[in-house]
Amino acid sequence: MQAVTTIGLDIAKSVFQIHGVDAAGHVVVRRKLKRRYVVPFFQKLPPCLIGIEACASSHHWSRELKALGHTVRLMPPAYVKPYVKRQKNDAADAEAICEAVTRANMRFVATKTLEQQSCLMLHRTRHLFIRQQTAVINAIRAHLANSGSSHRSDAMVLNNCSKRSPTQVTIGCLRLRVPAFSLSAPSCGR
Repeated sequence: MQAVTTIGLDIAKSVFQIHGVDAAGHVVVRRKLKRRYVVPFFQKLPPCLIGIEACASSHHWSRELKALGHTVRLMPPAYVKPYVKRQKNDAADAEAICEAVTRANMRFVATKTLEQQSCLMLHRTRHLFIRQQTAVINAIRAHLANSGSSHRSDAMVLNNCSKRSPTQVTIGCLRLRVPAFSLSAPSCGR
């Protein structure tokens, strides 16, 4: 395995697939690795080019492998898909990633730092809370409309209740406890 120059790494939850080729493009290594053996496997290899599809944990693995001295490039899955030659499975995906990472016109995704990912997590969580709040308000409004209470004053109470401190709102026979949480945008040092 000293001749490996390019590796396609298909990451998953517990079992990763590796497809490695030499400078001439001949397959040198094709194997499955459990999560705990990934870092030890790459520690034994001399620095090489590693391609990974950009997905949930790809930035973590990119940082881990870069720390070992490898060159890691992340690619959007849509750009790798045309290189899959046969039915979709982990081995075929790893081979396609290995081939796609060597293309001159391939677009790559920059590896995010832990701080960048933390900031994105805050924004996504805030967005989720806003969507959930809107969904709950719309559901309550629909339930009230089913019971014949579709007055504008009821809608105003529902719209304003999230802006108050934790309170209890009573509309007709419906009693709601509305939690208070901040929906202001988080500051991420920008």
